[in-house]
Amino acid sequence: MRDLVTAFGGDLPRDAATGELLAWLDDFSDTHWNFRGRLGGAERDRIRVDLPPRLAAAALEAARGLGLTGSIEPPHDEYAHLLILGGLARACLQRTEHAARLAAARRIGAVAALGSRRPLGPEERAVVDADTEADALAVGVKAAFGADVPVLVAPPRDPGAPRANTADTYEHWAAQACPRADERILIVTTPIYVPFQHCDAIRILGLRYRCGIDTVGFDPARASTPQPPGAHGADRYLQEIRSAIRAARALHTAAA
Repeated sequence: MRDLVTAFGGDLPRDAATGELLAWLDDFSDTHWNFRGRLGGAERDRIRVDLPPRLAAAALEAARGLGLTGSIEPPHDEYAHLLILGGLARACLQRTEHAARLAAARRIGAVAALGSRRPLGPEERAVVDADTEADALAVGVKAAFGADVPVLVAPPRDPGAPRANTADTYEHWAAQACPRADERILIVTTPIYVPFQHCDAIRILGLRYRCGIDTVGFDPARASTPQPPGAHGADRYLQEIRSAIRAARALHTAAA
C-alpha cells in the first residue's frame, strides 16, 4: 500500500494509529481512485480509465499483494452456511458455478444466494435471460446446483439508496437465518471484491453473530462464463482497493 500511495504522489503516514491511517487512506483514495464517484456512482462495469503504464503497474502489483487477484481453497472442510453473493450478471453465473464446485467437496449445511432487485443493463441481459440481479442468481444456482437454492432479495437499509449493497444482503440473510456463534460461514464472490466483502462480513456476521468467516473468489480460469474485457484493468483494481479501505475503516470503527 505504501508503494502504491507513493506512486500516486502521496506519503503514507508512518506513526498514525490504525483509525487515523484508514481515515487518511479513505481521503487519499477518494481523490485518486474513486472513479465510480466521478461517474456519479456508476456500476462497476461502466468504469473505463486509462492510466499511465507506471501507475497501472503499481496498481496491479498492489492488487496482487492485497489479495484482490487469484483464487484460494477454503481452509476448512465443513461449513454451516455457504453464501453466494450477487453482482453483475456474469459474476452471478461464475460465483454459483464455483460455489457448487466447493460444495461438492465439502460438508455444507445450507446454501443461500444473496442479491438485490438491481435491474440488469443491456450488456448483462445479453449474458443471461434475466431482468434483475436476483433473477440472474436464480438462473445461476439452478444451472450449478440442479436443486432449489434460496435466493434472498435484500432491500436497501437506506431508503434513498437505489439498491441493497453487500452489507445490506448480509443483514437481510442473518435476520432470517439467525446463525449461531459457533457456526462457520463460507462466502463466495469474485477475487477482486474479496477484501472489502470479507471486511463487511466480519463486521456484520463476525462481530454481531460471532461466526467464523472465510471469503473466497472463484478462479476465472475455470469459469464457464468468461470475464468481460477490462475486468482485470488497473482502474478496476484501484476502485476496489478503495472499497477495501472503506470497509476496513467501517470494521475498525465497529470493533472499537
